[in-house]
Amino acid sequence: MIADIIGMLGTIMVVAAFFMIQMDKLDPKGLQYNIINLIGAILLLISLCINFNLASFVIEIFWIAASIVGLWNYFSKSRNKEPTQAQAKL
Repeated sequence: MIADIIGMLGTIMVVAAFFMIQMDKLDPKGLQYNIINLIGAILLLISLCINFNLASFVIEIFWIAASIVGLWNYFSKSRNKEPTQAQAKL
């Protein structure tokens, strides 16, 4: 029962994030989208550890990896946008 609740929360998060992109409410490269996807995929993965399904487990691993890559890119770009001390003095 608890695995189903956790899995449904994860499903709602992943689907809601995708739907918000389609409605132009989220940036697909933005922080919010990637965090929602990561948390949703982790919740789904937790539920799959209780009610195992190999195909779903594998896709959630890839979904988590894609979200981590998205977060890495987001933070790499935001770090590169910050001016260095020498640039700030100009």
